[in-house]
Amino acid sequence: MPSPLPGQPGLFVRDPFRYSDAVLVIPPVLARCLGCFDGAQTEADLHAELSRLTGEISVREPARRLIKTLREAAFLDDEIFAARRASRHDAFAAAPERTPAHAGSGYPAEAAPLAATLDGYLERAPARGANVEALLGVAAPHVSPEGGIASYAAAYRGLPADLGERTFVILGTSHYGEPDRFGLTRKPFATPFGATAPEARLVNELARAAGDAAHVEDYCHAVEHSIEFQVVFLQHLYGPNVKIVPILCGAFVDGPAARRPPESSDAVARFIDALGNVAAREGERLFFVLGVDMTHIGRRYGDDVAARAGEGELIEVETLDRARIARLEAGDAAGFWELVREGGTPAQGYDALKWCGSSPFYTFHRALPHARGTLLHYEQWNIDDVSVVSFGALAFRDGGCPGPNHRIK
Repeated sequence: MPSPLPGQPGLFVRDPFRYSDAVLVIPPVLARCLGCFDGAQTEADLHAELSRLTGEISVREPARRLIKTLREAAFLDDEIFAARRASRHDAFAAAPERTPAHAGSGYPAEAAPLAATLDGYLERAPARGANVEALLGVAAPHVSPEGGIASYAAAYRGLPADLGERTFVILGTSHYGEPDRFGLTRKPFATPFGATAPEARLVNELARAAGDAAHVEDYCHAVEHSIEFQVVFLQHLYGPNVKIVPILCGAFVDGPAARRPPESSDAVARFIDALGNVAAREGERLFFVLGVDMTHIGRRYGDDVAARAGEGELIEVETLDRARIARLEAGDAAGFWELVREGGTPAQGYDALKWCGSSPFYTFHRALPHARGTLLHYEQWNIDDVSVVSFGALAFRDGGCPGPNHRIK
């Protein structure tokens, strides 16, 4: 993304997979040369491009410095990167638990300050009314908690005390996982409150039924925040030993035929069927939690617009967001997907609003076609001065009948 440092313009580069710990700010001229690192061009091509951009003849030294810096940072697809990746994957596979990736950055790293912080967040939401007994689940943001306090509080405050006896099936956005695939893990999620107890029986069942649609011990769990933030709130409410089934949902992408429903992918269809069968059998022993954000717009996300929450173009974004939310409230998964794919381009992942919560929402509604939603809160947040994320909180109840997408098998 653009460098956030006023004195160092250029391209800010980091590795979200954490194979590399390096953070670089690449100056503008050199950033324009990164297209040369496509696996097809040579160092001579890099020299020619750099010479064209600078008007200098002697560019060998800056070109070699750029190559050396990228290679040593493990930002090139070479043997250094391959070794780093293999090492991180092996370490995660061998680890007895999934260590917290965002303690100390997304939330306090010690139990007492964390509990006080979350209490302060939850006090900002009004207590939920009656009729909690019919709840099937909630949707909460996965944005940094300090940016989405009102929505987190709306989702989690007032949940029934006896929910702690249930298994929480957490559907989180997989920002880095493979398209049309679902990431599973049997590892306890460790946080400052302690380590959860994954429901291995259900994880194993989903893995068996889904086949290659599911990646077990998916490394993306090691770095992903969409589930971690939900675990922290659930532990705060129900204790460190809550039972979870953590599921990362990859983006649904069907190439040129992206307007087809996600189940056009056999992998997606297998997993949704498996999850639906588990949900139907387990019934009230489960409670679903979705860790989802909505629109992403602004410079950080590749748009040529300086986005401000609630202003200008973002007023229309709220209208479009609420239209999608209305489909979710009605349990209309097919109608929701039609809106997601309306007007999107390949560069936008076939979604003009770049909702990163689309796949968890769709998976939930297809697996539980009787679910009906209620919007509890909606908001937009400037993640930086020129970029906005929207998100909210929803509660899902049993509508008592199959939804408009119910399929008889």
